[in-house]
Amino acid sequence: HEASLDVLGSVGILVHWPRAREVFAAHGCSVDGSTGLTKLPVEVVEQYRKLAPSSFVFRGRDPRYDRRIPDDGPVVVTGSSAPNVVDPVTGVERFATSADIAQIAYLINELPGFDIFSISTLANDAPAGQLSLSRFYPSLKNCLKPVRSNTPSMADLHMVLELGELIAGGKDAYDERPLINHHYCPMVSPLTMDVDSTEAVTYLTGRGLPCYTTVVPNAGLTSPMTLPGTLVVGNAEFLAITCYQQMVKEGTPVIYASLPTVADMRTGGYAPGAIETGILAMAQAQLARFYGVPSGGYIGLTNAHGNDAQSGFETGMNTVSAVLAGATLLNMGGLLSSLMAFDFGKAVIDNEIALMNKRVVRGMDFSVENLALEEIAAAGPGGSYMGRKHTKAHMRTTAVLPRLAARDMRAQWEQAGRPQIGDRALDEARAILSRPNPAVWDARLDEVIRAHFPGMVAGDALPLGPATAVTQA
Repeated sequence: HEASLDVLGSVGILVHWPRAREVFAAHGCSVDGSTGLTKLPVEVVEQYRKLAPSSFVFRGRDPRYDRRIPDDGPVVVTGSSAPNVVDPVTGVERFATSADIAQIAYLINELPGFDIFSISTLANDAPAGQLSLSRFYPSLKNCLKPVRSNTPSMADLHMVLELGELIAGGKDAYDERPLINHHYCPMVSPLTMDVDSTEAVTYLTGRGLPCYTTVVPNAGLTSPMTLPGTLVVGNAEFLAITCYQQMVKEGTPVIYASLPTVADMRTGGYAPGAIETGILAMAQAQLARFYGVPSGGYIGLTNAHGNDAQSGFETGMNTVSAVLAGATLLNMGGLLSSLMAFDFGKAVIDNEIALMNKRVVRGMDFSVENLALEEIAAAGPGGSYMGRKHTKAHMRTTAVLPRLAARDMRAQWEQAGRPQIGDRALDEARAILSRPNPAVWDARLDEVIRAHFPGMVAGDALPLGPATAVTQA
């Protein structure tokens, strides 16, 4: 913390958007008007970072799915904004479309390990001028859980907010219960604030709409090639954007969200699945506890290109490390190839990893009842617990009962054709998407929305099968 204060006060940050410079200057910071170099005195940082609340609320179309962190943590979120999808029919990676987003939204709605749908892919079929609308519309139409993403421009942001207001029943109703959750990366490592994302964050913060940011230092490329040095850069960036949001509107909820990585300097390769991401996430979770704010981010990603052992150990090791250190937000679901492609089977596997992480955080509930001394006495030495009522009463709550992980004997597994987890996961995804979709909204609301936005994508989730196969490469 002290090292970060030193960086902000002596090195400073580069602020590109003139309006943001004005905000910093009006709140006691030193701003060079010609270069944008902004320095934050210690007393300014300490004043404004302490105004951030201790919790953040994600809201969904259905209030039953609202989540507050850290209280409801760990909150599990899909990875987001991949350009491609692994076609669930052909197995070929291709550009993602709005139809894929609709299917993914429906799938995430039905997977209990996921709490929030961060729109997993782009929409390559988006009509001109409707880039973001082609992502948010199919997402909101097919998912009752909180939906989260960002927009590339203010024009796109305003269209997305119009969509939210139509769903809510008007601007006042939306402002009272904003059902879209926004996320941006205005801090560009090292120590720079961009223009477009900063403008969006400023607007949303000023209106009191849910918006949080992520810092993304990359050791060896955009931060020092040491873990503490990278931690300092990322922490200074978190403090800078947190103070900025409090300057715009005091009491704005924030999340200490991050995607810290260490570049593979043999090639300069991006390595979000490396164990160092988990280590840095652990440290940032501890810093977040010091600041009294919730924490998490893109923890549990993988560099693997398929649902193999690498995918499993990278997602599993980093997420369990982070939650044990106190992280309460995990962007971990569905993406392969360093955030480049969504895979339906990977999402179903990650659902089980998510449920296991939630079980880890729940831990052991020590009570007289759970010590089960009467049960131990009743069974006695050499007794069996298998047929007892106590076992039946607790069997579904004590243990996670996975649907995919193999627990049968080898002979049974071989008799079944040696099914691999990726195949079982894809079968599960197909089964889910073949059932009626409980999230689709009323046809009259859809007519209102489509009349307001002519020419919009269909946004319907269809069953996985040959009819949905897309050959675009």
